[in-house]
Amino acid sequence: MAVQPDGAEIKPRVVLSARGLRRDFAGFVAVNNVDLDVHHGQIHALIGPNGAGKTTLRVALQRPSGLGFQFWRSLAALDQLTPRARELLAVVGLDDVAHRPAGDLSYGRKRVLEIATTLALDPKVLLLDEPMAGMGHEDVGVISGIIRSLATDRAVLMVEHNLTVVADLCDWITVMQRGQVLAAGDYATVSSDERVRVAYMGTEQGDRA
Repeated sequence: MAVQPDGAEIKPRVVLSARGLRRDFAGFVAVNNVDLDVHHGQIHALIGPNGAGKTTLRVALQRPSGLGFQFWRSLAALDQLTPRARELLAVVGLDDVAHRPAGDLSYGRKRVLEIATTLALDPKVLLLDEPMAGMGHEDVGVISGIIRSLATDRAVLMVEHNLTVVADLCDWITVMQRGQVLAAGDYATVSSDERVRVAYMGTEQGDRA
């Protein structure tokens, strides 16, 4: 964290904030009274057991575009978007396969392409739902590196079950249980919380801190 000349810490600015967030489905309360702050330049993880309310807490971001639904237009009419598309592919390391159909890419590279597609919206907060799901060790390393680089000029909010990734990648962690926040802090803080050990991490995982 940066510091001022007088030694005081400069806190990253909040780019997404929620207070008392609640969501229920036909009487089932999925999210109940959740407070959440996501800061610029940080990677923030939401973790918790299945059914804890993590995914329900995701926020849908859209940026209206005059070209967003003009699929009937000719490719020539959309050529103005090509330079930006190639730039985004280069950012996520897919420039070498720009000529290939998306369906021909490996599973890991398809997930990377999803990140590039999200970046096309130029979000202040990049929302990722289990970006490492189903990936091998090598792909996990690649995508972790991409996410880390993207967080230098935006916030990242991600739901993730891979605790090794969470420990190595995330600046702040919110642990949810039964739709509520159980604990929050850096990995050392939440992994040493006995409530978190019992509810989700387990003693062996918690001892990593």
